[in-house]
Order: sequence, then C-alpha cells, then structure tokens
Amino acid sequence: MPRHFLNLDDINVDILKSILKHAHELKAQKFEPPQILRGHTLAMIFDKRSTRTRISFEVGMKQLGGHTVILNMDDIQLSGAESLEDTANVLSRYVDAIMIRMSDHEVLSEFASHCSVPVINGMTDLSHPCQIMADILTIEEKLGNIAGKKVAWFGDYNNVTKTFEQAAPLFDFELVISAPEDIYADAAAPMDAAKDADVIVTDTWVSMGQEGKGIDKFRPFSVTPEIMAAAKDEAIFMHCMPIHENEEVSPAVLKTPACVIYDEAENRLHAQKAILAWCLEEAGVNVAAE
Repeated sequence: MPRHFLNLDDINVDILKSILKHAHELKAQKFEPPQILRGHTLAMIFDKRSTRTRISFEVGMKQLGGHTVILNMDDIQLSGAESLEDTANVLSRYVDAIMIRMSDHEVLSEFASHCSVPVINGMTDLSHPCQIMADILTIEEKLGNIAGKKVAWFGDYNNVTKTFEQAAPLFDFELVISAPEDIYADAAAPMDAAKDADVIVTDTWVSMGQEGKGIDKFRPFSVTPEIMAAAKDEAIFMHCMPIHENEEVSPAVLKTPACVIYDEAENRLHAQKAILAWCLEEAGVNVAAE
C-alpha cells in the first residue's frame, strides 16, 4: 500500500509530527541538503495555475537529488479518453511519486486508489494539507509548540480553513473561525476571534475558479491593525498568498514585524521535502541526513 498524503486526518498524528520534525531538520540543512531522493522522479500534475506549489515541489525534489516531470491536465489522458485507472497504472510504472493540484477532491482520491506509488494532494477545492503543514512549521518556528495556541481564521470558509479544522484536534490547538454566518454558522465576531490569539490567519476571498464571486460580505472580516492589536503582543499574521491588499488584509498589517508570510511561503519547500521523504521511505529513501 503506497503512502499517500491526501488529507491530514488520514494520517496518524505521530507521523505528522515526525514529518514536521524532519522538515525543521531539512530547513537547517537548506544550503547542504542531503541527497536522499537521488534516483527518484516526481510527476507533478496541474489543472490550476500555481506559483508556490509548483516551485516548492520542483525545487524541493531537486534539492534532495531527485527529478521532476511537470504536466498540465491537457498534457495527459487524465481528463481525456483514458480511464483514471489506466492513467494511474501507467504513471505508476514511470515515476516514483505523483503530486496533483486539481479542483475535484473525489477525482484525486479515486486516482490515488489506483496508483501503486504515493500520491500527494497539492491542493483541491476540499483540502490543502501541504499548506497547513507549512503553516504549523512556521508557527512552531516563531512561537514554539502549537499545542494550546489560539489560531484565529478570518474571511472565507475554504479549503485552507477546512484543513485547519482537520489539524486542530490532531495538534491540540484552538481554532476560532470568523466568517459570514451564511457560510459558517458557528462563526465568531471578528474582535472576539482576535482576542488573545497567537496567530491571525486569512486567505484570498476569491479562489481560482470563483471569479465574479461577490466579496462585500467578507469586508467586515478583513485583517486590520485593530484586529492585530486585539491579539497577543507576540502574535503573528499568516496568509498563504496571493494577497489582495485592502481586501482580506490591510497593507499596514503586511508592513509589521508580525507578518511572516514570506517565512510561511518558504516553509512550503521544507515541509514538502519532508512529506516527499516520508511518502518515499518505503521506496528505499533513507530519511536520515547523509
């Protein structure tokens, strides 16, 4: 059975914590990365535009000595005349692991069920586990163990929010969601959510494929200096990007020391290297440093 990485709550928390520990170690070795993926190839499949996912996976694989093949959905038969099962079986004979960034989570899950190599969820409309692993890595770097911390989410209720919901009971942190009540019934008022928070986090209000979506109802949930002032003095601000200033966040917040968005973006690289190493460990990868 291959080690897929599709949803955080599919994986034992001790394994997730060991992946994060390895991510910290790999970041410390960023200028002399161990060549633990030498001879391995990762296929990366996209049906959405990508900056951080594409670059972080490609650079991460190559830093650790591996190779990548980059494919758009139109380049292969995954959305064409060939069945999911046939495409999965053929790709499994060519590469050692597959990362997919696509809209339909059910299609991703079905595809993974037919693969004999690990499949990594690079993002679907339902979940974004690699992003949350990078976010937890960032929180631990800045604030220490995430257990017991208060994370306050502002804005839309989307794939990133839902993955934070998966992570909260696993890593024992408090998650408070401040969003319009028509999309999240148990939402907290913005200032209540921000009060004594360790982490303030948001995301774009209009994800890819949602162009034309109305945003007025989200404006009360914009992260402003007043929101940050209600949080703890050492609180950090996170956003997985791309950012739309004066929508989900005020430009003033982005200019404060609390803003850690670039550390967060870099940590996609290190978290995903550790995810790749775990997924491929049974394929002969030695995850210990050389």
